[in-house]
Amino acid sequence: MHAWDVSPKEAVQIQKALMGKLKLEDAFGEIKTVAGIDVGFAKNNTVARAAIAILDFQTLKVVETAVAHHPVSFPYVPGLLSFREVPAVLEAMLKLNAQPDLLLCDGQGIAHPRRFGIAAHLGLLLDIPAIGVAKSRLTGTHPEVPSTKGSYVPLMDKNEQIGVVLRTRTNTKPLYISPGHRVGIDTAPRLVMRCVTKYRLPETTRRAHNLASGV
Repeated sequence: MHAWDVSPKEAVQIQKALMGKLKLEDAFGEIKTVAGIDVGFAKNNTVARAAIAILDFQTLKVVETAVAHHPVSFPYVPGLLSFREVPAVLEAMLKLNAQPDLLLCDGQGIAHPRRFGIAAHLGLLLDIPAIGVAKSRLTGTHPEVPSTKGSYVPLMDKNEQIGVVLRTRTNTKPLYISPGHRVGIDTAPRLVMRCVTKYRLPETTRRAHNLASGV
């Protein structure tokens, strides 16, 4: 859909051009498999290690994994991390026997200054429903989240809701959930909670994180 060997200025323009193509409402059928996606870095951050863990949506058992290593050429620029990470993820996707029905990405969806984080980028490129599951806030404000598991509050940027802040475990730091593509804001936290077991991270991205970290 676009070149990857671009400057940061060109990357910003790509994000702005593609953002309008996102579908931010539910546009998916039955979900049988869900993939967690995470990217780590090796060799002094010169190589991206992309990991995909595909789980059965009902049992949360791992059915397939893939890891790909890809040289990093794009500089570290906040808000443009997908240009460092997505090429490696696309390479890992090629190793899968079948595409998953849903992506949960370690990172932002539209909870991003230009509404185009990695979950939005990947979801659009692959045309797969995608949700950003971030451990920290990139932009936006929110009230205090109730302490009980499953509670969430809106994540707002001025008058626009860009996601929710979700408590996946009682008295544990919340996660920042935002739709990437083909998933609505209200549906995203419900799908994420379907993938939560006893940990802060949903089982999908937890498994992918372990793979990306070489655990």
